[in-house]
Amino acid sequence: MIFTTKSQNLISLQNILTTAKILPQFCFTAEQWKNESNDVLNSFFTLYKWSDKKLIVRSSAVCEDSAFQSYAGYYDSILNVVGVKKLESAIESVYQSFENYNPNDEIFIQPMLENVDISGVAFTKDPSNNTPYYVLNYSLSSSTDAITAGTSNENVSYISKQFDGLDKDSWQFKLCSLCKELEKIYGLDALDIEFAVDKNKHLYLFQVRPLIIKSLDNFCDQEHFKILKTLEATISRFIKPHPYLNGERSVLGIMPDWNPAEIIGVRPRPLALSLYKELITDSTWAYQRNNYGYKQLRSFPLLLSLAGLPYIDVRVSFNSFIPKDTPDRLAEKLVNYYINELKNAPEKHDKVEFDIIFSCFTLDLNERLKRLSEAGFSESELITFTESLKKLTNNIIKNDGLWKKDIEKINTLPNRRIKILSSDLSKVEKIHWLLEDCKRYGTLPFAGLARAGFIAVQFLRSMVAKNIITEQDYNKFLSSIATVSSTLKQDFINLPLSSFLQQYGHLRPGTYDILSPRYDKAPERYFNQSDKNVEEQTFDNFTLSLEQLSALKELLEKSGIEHDVISLFSFIKGAIEGREYAKFIFTHSLSDALELITELGLEHQLNTDDMSYVDISSILKTYSSSDDLLNIIKSSIDTGKKNHLKAQQITLPPLISSPSDAYFFNMPEGEPNYITQGKIVAETTMNPAAHEELAGKIVFIPSADPGFDWLFSHPIAGLITKYGGCNSHMAIRAGELNIPSVIGAGEILYAKWLKAEKLELDANNKKVIIIR
Repeated sequence: MIFTTKSQNLISLQNILTTAKILPQFCFTAEQWKNESNDVLNSFFTLYKWSDKKLIVRSSAVCEDSAFQSYAGYYDSILNVVGVKKLESAIESVYQSFENYNPNDEIFIQPMLENVDISGVAFTKDPSNNTPYYVLNYSLSSSTDAITAGTSNENVSYISKQFDGLDKDSWQFKLCSLCKELEKIYGLDALDIEFAVDKNKHLYLFQVRPLIIKSLDNFCDQEHFKILKTLEATISRFIKPHPYLNGERSVLGIMPDWNPAEIIGVRPRPLALSLYKELITDSTWAYQRNNYGYKQLRSFPLLLSLAGLPYIDVRVSFNSFIPKDTPDRLAEKLVNYYINELKNAPEKHDKVEFDIIFSCFTLDLNERLKRLSEAGFSESELITFTESLKKLTNNIIKNDGLWKKDIEKINTLPNRRIKILSSDLSKVEKIHWLLEDCKRYGTLPFAGLARAGFIAVQFLRSMVAKNIITEQDYNKFLSSIATVSSTLKQDFINLPLSSFLQQYGHLRPGTYDILSPRYDKAPERYFNQSDKNVEEQTFDNFTLSLEQLSALKELLEKSGIEHDVISLFSFIKGAIEGREYAKFIFTHSLSDALELITELGLEHQLNTDDMSYVDISSILKTYSSSDDLLNIIKSSIDTGKKNHLKAQQITLPPLISSPSDAYFFNMPEGEPNYITQGKIVAETTMNPAAHEELAGKIVFIPSADPGFDWLFSHPIAGLITKYGGCNSHMAIRAGELNIPSVIGAGEILYAKWLKAEKLELDANNKKVIIIR
C-alpha cells in the first residue's frame, strides 16, 4: 500500500487493520467547501448519526505526510466542536490554513474520542538517530493532542523492535503490534503514528505517515539486537551480589558520583572516555576517597562502559561513601537502603548525595536521619552512624586537614607541567608524563578538594535548614567567593586578549574532548570584544548578624564540630575555592596532553577526528614497549570507530536497574536543579559558539562542563543544561553570578524547552514557561 492523504490513508486501512480501531469520518475537498459549503454541511448532518457529538475537524492536504516532508502541525485541526455554527467556523479555519489553494486538498470530520486514558505518538525508528526502537511519546491525559500540541509533559518509552518480553495485556504490547502491522502494510520501517487508548483499553489509530529521517545511517536490526543481548549479559553481571561489596544488588547510572554525562556526555568518543577513566574513575577516585576516611574500594573501577556509553556502578559508589569504621552489618543495611531509595525515586539520580545518602555530618543531620529511623534503623545504629560521620567530617574539615595538603600538592603541578613540556622528551613520553603527573598532582588532590567542597556546601545548606541563615544569605555567600574561574569575566574585560589567553587559553568546553578547541586556538569562537564594554557585576556583601553568630556558635558546640564560626566559614570558603582552583590547574596538563595527541596524529597523517577514536591506553602502551606506534594507533582508531558506531545505535535509561532495561524502559522526566531565586523572560539560543547571539539570551548547552566557563564572559540572561548536578561547576558559577539557571533539566524537559523561541525561567518557583 502507498501513502496518499491523511484522510485516504485511514479510509484504506479501515477494513484491513486488525490491531487498532479507526474512527469513522466524513471527508470533502477544499474545492467542495469553497463552492458547496451548505451542501457539505447538510450532507454531513443528514448522513452521519454521530454528527451531534463532539467533533474534530482535521486537515488532509495533498502535501502532508509525503515521503519527503510531513508538514506535521502546519495546518489547523479544531477539537471539541459542537453545533452547526461552530462546525462551519472550524471547517473555515482549517480551509483558511491551506495557504496555497489546491482544490484537491481535503478536510475531514471525525467524532472526538471520549474517555481517553493515554494518547501520543509512536515512532517505528528512533527519530534522533534512526535506530530500531519503537519510541512511544505519550501523555496520561484525557486530551488526545496533549503530546502533539505540547501542552503536557511527555512520557517516553523505548522498546527494541526485536524484544518479545512485553506483557501481552499491556497497551505497549498492543501499540507495538499496531506498529508491526503498519510497517508490513506499507513496506516501511520508519513510521510516525498518532494513537490513543481509551479507558476500556481499546487502541485507536488517528494517523500514520512516513517518518522523515534525513542523513542518518540505517542500522541493521539483527546487529542492533545482538549488541543489546551482550548488554543484557553485562548488566546482569554487574548488578548481581559481589563478595567484597555491601548491597544485595546494584544499579547503574549516568549521573551519580563523578557524573560522566555531565563531563564527557552520554556517547563520548573513545579518547574522551578512556582519558576520564585513566585520570579519575579507574582508581584515583577510590584512592582519595579512602584517604579521606571512607571505605577502601581501590580495586573497583567506578565507571563502566556499556557499548561505549559510560555508566557509574552505583553500588560501588554507595559503598565508597560509608565511613571506614562503620560495622559491616550496618554498612550492608545502609547500601541496601540507598539503592532501594534510588530505585523508588530514579529522578534523583543526579542528587543522590543531597537527597538519598549520608556522606558527611551536617548541622541538621539529626532531622535528616529520621528517614533512616522510619526505614527501620535502630536508635543504636543511628548513634553509631552519627558518630562515624562526625569523626570523618571533623578529620576532613580541620585546619590542618587533608584538603590543605591537597592545595599544596596541586600547586606543584604547574612547574612540573612546564618542566615536561620544555624537555627533550618525545611526544609519547611527554603525553605519558603529563597524564601521570595529572593523576598524582592534579586529579588526586582535586578528588579530595571536591569532597571537601561538597561538605562545605552541605554545611551551608544545613545552616539554611536550621534557620540560621536565609536562602538569600546562602546566595550572597556563594557570590562572595572569589574562585579562579569567577575572575574570568573581570579579567576578560580588563586584560589584553593575549594576556587573557595566556592565563585561560588552555580551557575548552569539552574538557576531555580533543575535538573541542581550546580558548587560545579559537578565541573568536568564544569571545566578543564588544563584551569588554559590559559593566562589571556587583554583589551585596555577606555578613552575619550578632544573633546569627550566637546561634551558629551554640549549634557548633552542641554538635561537636571542631571549629568556631570564623574558622568554619574559612574552611567553607577555602574548600570551595580550592576545588575550583584544582580543577583549573589540572585541566591545563590534560589540555596540553590533548594538544600533543593532536600533533602526534598529524605527524602520521591522522587528523584530529581520527585521534578522537584512540584509546589513550594504546598510546601509553608504546611508552614502555618497542611496538610500532603507527600500527598501534591505527588499530586503536579502527576499533574505536567500530565501538563508537555501536554506541550511536544504543539508547539506555539514565538509571539501569534490570537487565531488561537493555531492551525496554521508560525515560524518567527527572527533577531539574534551579539555581538562584531570579526570574527572567528571554529568547533562547542553542549555539553557544556564536558569540554575537549570546547577550540577553537563555543559553542551552548539553552538559555542565566547566569548559563552558567562557559563557560567563558574555551578558547571558539564563542557562539551561541537559545534564549536571546541583553542586556542579556550572551550578556554582551560575549562583555566583546570580544567573537564573536550570542545571540538569534531563532528556525530556531539555528537548521540550529547546523547541521554544522564548522562555520564562522562574528559578524561585522552580518552573519554566514557554512564551513563544
